[in-house]
Amino acid sequence: MKTKAKAKKGTTLRVLKFVAKYRFSLAVSIICAILSSVLALYIPILTGNVIDAAVGKGQVDFDAVYSILARFGMCLVIIVPTQWIMALCNNRVAFGVVRELRMAAFKKLQKLPISYIDSTPRGDTVSRIISDADRFSDGLVLGFSQLFTGLITIVGTIIFMFTLNWTMALVVVLLTPLSLFCAAFIAKRTYSMFSEQSRDNGALTASIDETVENQKLIRAYGYEGARRAEFEARNEKLRKSSLKAIFYSSLTNPVTRFVNSTVYAVTAGVGAIMAISDPVFTAGCLSGFLIYANQYTKPFNEISGVITELQGALAGASRIFELLDSEDVVDNGREELDPESVKGEIRFENVSFSYDKSRELIKDLSFTAHPGQRVAIVGQTGCGKTTIINLLMRFYDADSGVISIDGVPTNRIPRKTLRAACGMVLQDTWIKKGSVRDNIALGCPNATDEEIIAAAKASHAHGFIKRLKNGYDTVIDDSDGSLSRGQRQLICICRLMLKTPPILILDEATSSIDTRTEMKISDAFDKLMKGRTAFIVAHRLGTIRNADMILVMDNGNVVERGTHKELIAKQGVYCKLYNSQFK
Repeated sequence: MKTKAKAKKGTTLRVLKFVAKYRFSLAVSIICAILSSVLALYIPILTGNVIDAAVGKGQVDFDAVYSILARFGMCLVIIVPTQWIMALCNNRVAFGVVRELRMAAFKKLQKLPISYIDSTPRGDTVSRIISDADRFSDGLVLGFSQLFTGLITIVGTIIFMFTLNWTMALVVVLLTPLSLFCAAFIAKRTYSMFSEQSRDNGALTASIDETVENQKLIRAYGYEGARRAEFEARNEKLRKSSLKAIFYSSLTNPVTRFVNSTVYAVTAGVGAIMAISDPVFTAGCLSGFLIYANQYTKPFNEISGVITELQGALAGASRIFELLDSEDVVDNGREELDPESVKGEIRFENVSFSYDKSRELIKDLSFTAHPGQRVAIVGQTGCGKTTIINLLMRFYDADSGVISIDGVPTNRIPRKTLRAACGMVLQDTWIKKGSVRDNIALGCPNATDEEIIAAAKASHAHGFIKRLKNGYDTVIDDSDGSLSRGQRQLICICRLMLKTPPILILDEATSSIDTRTEMKISDAFDKLMKGRTAFIVAHRLGTIRNADMILVMDNGNVVERGTHKELIAKQGVYCKLYNSQFK
């Protein structure tokens, strides 16, 4: 319980640091809140004066009534614009804070290690940045719009009531805080419920994201029923946690209203007795006091609602801060690489690595790729082929051993510099929403149209691009279905053809392309690879016959190495793999 309270306090302090950046808007909002609240509190006095002027002496004093109504009108003329300015400032602060939080979260996303991205459901991360931020903004807007005016109204009402009659003021002041104590008691117990609701919402968002992304596969295997049952279970869990949080938080309003109605009734009873017994305490005073009693209790209702809403807001903020507090990827590299001067000698020396530290994957891996060599990596699924690429690109860092480029350990090279010297085409494609031209020039934004078209022709993508509605200006998206998987992979190959870095990495780069086009692209790759060090991960062994060195992997270890002819002559693992495909 203490840990939760400490975490909640820490979240509140961090939120206040973000709010402090908008101190000017906050100051204007407070000034407007004070001005509008004081004038609103002055209106009951004017109301009482009108009543006394109308019935106090048995006849209506029209001059006094007109004078009071004029002041009444002036108050309204000032109150309306000040409340509008206050709302404007409050919204600016609330949405400004949420904008900064979202920007910080998105920036953090670029710094998180790939291991975090791989191990965290994508929908949960999206839910933190979108849904939890929305809930946080709603709580801030409500908090700023009602908290300031509520507190000022309470203080102002007390001053005005004691000015009119201290006995009646004492009755109201002593009884009304009961509603705030009730609200605080309920709110203290709803924070954990709102936190549970946020977690369940994140899990449901992740489930929906996964279902939408894999809809074809789900339908192909008739998995709709099981997936629907899983979704219903998560949805039901969210329903229960939401109902629980909302039910207990909703108790605040009726409880405080009951207390406030009791205060109003007691005030009316005591005031009626005083109006009868005390000639100084007029009907106008009693009317003003009843209005003040109602105004005094109203902020307690509003503040209790704000406190309840803030529990949900803080729960959402704490999930965003959890993301912001996640450990950044460590990059201690200081030795810059000039891509133009990289020779491409890549050495693995006694490298060990495992994703799950309790289960070993790669152990004491050693090999050297000399400048200009083509190194093919083959083996059964899950043997560690792609892991070697992950380690070379520093998507993951090795547990032990050294990986070096031209004699410089990669952990001393900044990741950005290292990756600038490498060009990758993966089996998994990514197309950003934009024109075909922008997608090809992803790694070379300053490329000319001639260079882009030349890269497309080299990768044999120019033909299908010209057949698109607007050619290279056609807007495409990874999820709109306008391109086949093979066409998307061709665009990814175009990026590599345009960049032409000193180190090439082809991880099943032609897996989705037809055999005829693959043969043409292989010729283009042959030209591209001349003078460059290339790593080729392949299942189709016919594409790597001309490799200078083939590494055959099994359970994270290199069990064979050599050229195609040498490995066939050994009649070992590679020979069996090759024969299983061609005989």
